[in-house]
Amino acid sequence: MSYLLNQPGEVLTLLLQHLRMTGIALGVAIALAVPLALLVTRLRWLSVPVLGSLGVLYTIPSLALIIFLVPMFGLNATSVIVAMVLYTQVILVRNLTVGLAGINPAVLEAARGMGMSVSQRWWRVQVPLVLPVFLAGVRIAAIVAIAIATIGAKFNAGGLGKLLFDGIQTNRYDKIVAGSIAVAVLALAINGLLLALEHYAQPQRRLKQ
Repeated sequence: MSYLLNQPGEVLTLLLQHLRMTGIALGVAIALAVPLALLVTRLRWLSVPVLGSLGVLYTIPSLALIIFLVPMFGLNATSVIVAMVLYTQVILVRNLTVGLAGINPAVLEAARGMGMSVSQRWWRVQVPLVLPVFLAGVRIAAIVAIAIATIGAKFNAGGLGKLLFDGIQTNRYDKIVAGSIAVAVLALAINGLLLALEHYAQPQRRLKQ
């Protein structure tokens, strides 16, 4: 803990590197997952091959996957970010697919009967109903991404994991403790923030307002 207090500049730099990797990975992962989930929802026969393939990717150990990506993307943050995007796909696509499938068809039929266009049904009916489920997936994906970004320090990606690996290499217990606390606090903070958003997005809550 004393290391965190005595080296705020270094910790802040590593924290920003960690957040940058996580943010980029989540942004790319969401941008890929949304159209993929919509495609799977529209063409049901794609569900098994797409979710099955993403599930297989998820079973590969993160360290092995990053090592596999290094020859293609280099020994840097890009390999780590690509691994984070691949890992989080199965979580995001599955949650969004389940959320869209869980919408009562009668609700969509009623919206259609009211004369809503396809885009109006999407933005005014489907998105509000599916948002809490999707945010739950984003929350889990964010925690997974934070954990993988920690390993990224081993691949010159920077981030809070550097404190852990430097501490192990130099036998500095204070660095190991500082890195562990910093990663845990970051994961808890992101989890709490997304949990609050998830709670705020609940349709029942908004109807009461």
